[in-house]
Amino acid sequence: MQENGFAVHAASSPGYLLDDFAGRYDVPVFGVPMARKITPLRDLVSIWRLWRIMRRIKPQVVHASTPKGGLLGAIAARLARVPVVIYHIRGLPFQPRSGWRRRILKLSEWMACKAAHDVFCVSHSIRLVAIEEKLAPADKIQVFLGGSSNGVDSSGRYCPENYPADARQRTREELGIPLDATVIGFIGRVVCDKGIRELEQAWQSLREEFADAHLFLGGPVEDKDAVPAEVMKRLRADPKVHWSDGYVVDVSHFYTAFDLVVLPTYREGLPNAVIEGGAMRLPVVATDIPGCTDALEDGVAGTLVPAGEAEPLRAALAAYLADPEMRRRHGLAGRARVERDFQQERLWRKVLERYLLLMKRSGRVPDLD
Repeated sequence: MQENGFAVHAASSPGYLLDDFAGRYDVPVFGVPMARKITPLRDLVSIWRLWRIMRRIKPQVVHASTPKGGLLGAIAARLARVPVVIYHIRGLPFQPRSGWRRRILKLSEWMACKAAHDVFCVSHSIRLVAIEEKLAPADKIQVFLGGSSNGVDSSGRYCPENYPADARQRTREELGIPLDATVIGFIGRVVCDKGIRELEQAWQSLREEFADAHLFLGGPVEDKDAVPAEVMKRLRADPKVHWSDGYVVDVSHFYTAFDLVVLPTYREGLPNAVIEGGAMRLPVVATDIPGCTDALEDGVAGTLVPAGEAEPLRAALAAYLADPEMRRRHGLAGRARVERDFQQERLWRKVLERYLLLMKRSGRVPDLD
C-alpha cells in the first residue's frame, strides 16, 4: 500500500509486537488498550481513543480486524465519519460455542459487519457460514483468490530453495531433534481449541509404532482454553517431544526441520500453518472444518480428518510416517496449490483494487502516484 501512494498508520493493543511492527515497516503506530474479554466501560474508552486518533489523522480507509479490535475499530471509524470502513473476518469464534457465549460472540460479529461499509473474509467456506448466520448480505462479503489473511511469501521466507543445504540439520540441532528422525510439526497456540488433547492421544500410539518419530510443538502455551495439566505433563516429560515456547515472530525456519505438518484444530478462518507447510513442500494433516477445507486439498496435498477424534488423526499421521513417497508427492502438490491460490503479491493487488473501488464509490477518489 505504501508503494502505491498510501500513508499507512496502525493501531492495536500496545506491546512489543506493535513496537516491532513499527520498526520493521517504518509505520506510525498507536497503542490503544483493547481487552479481549467483554468489558463495556473499558471498551467505550478504547472507542473514544480510537476516535480521537482517526479525527487527527483523517484516514480515507479504516481496515479493522479480529473480533474485538474489528468491532471497536469499525464503530470508532463510523463515529469519525471515515469514508470507507472495512471489517475483516479472520475467523468466527462463536462457531464451536453454545448458549449465551455463542449469542454474545455472534452479536459482536454482526455489529462489526453492520458498522462496516464492506466486509472482507478470510476464506470461502467461512463466508458461506457468515451468510448462513445472517452476519451480512452476500454481496457485502468479499474473498480474494483462495482466501487467507495475508497470503504466503512463497517466493521468499516460505520457499525451500531459499534455504541453505544444511538448514534442516542446523534447525534440528537448534531444536534438539535427531537428524535421522521423522518429525511431525505443529505450529500454533497450544490450547484445547487447536486439538492438542487429540494430538497427544494420537502421539502416545505413534511414538511406540514408529521408533524414529518425533513431535515438535511451536507456539505460546495459553491460560485461556488451557490444555489439561495431565496432558501437558506427559508432553513435557517426553524426550521425543520438542518445544519452542512463546510467541515467535518468524516461524518459517522451523518448517525446514519437519517431514509433515499437523493442525487438529476445532475452528479456523483459514489456517496459516496449513498453507505455510504447503509452500514448504510438506504434506499436512488437518481437520475437516470450514477454513481448513479451503486451505487443503484432501488426498492431494494432505489429509482431512474429523475434528475432536484422536483415532482418525493417528491413522492419517501414521500413513505419512510409513510412506516417504506419499509425503513427497503431497508436498509437491501443496506447493503448487499455494503458488496458484495464495500468492501474497496477487492477494495484495486484489485488496488494493477493492480499496480504490470503495473510495471511488464514497466520492473520495485518491490522488496517488
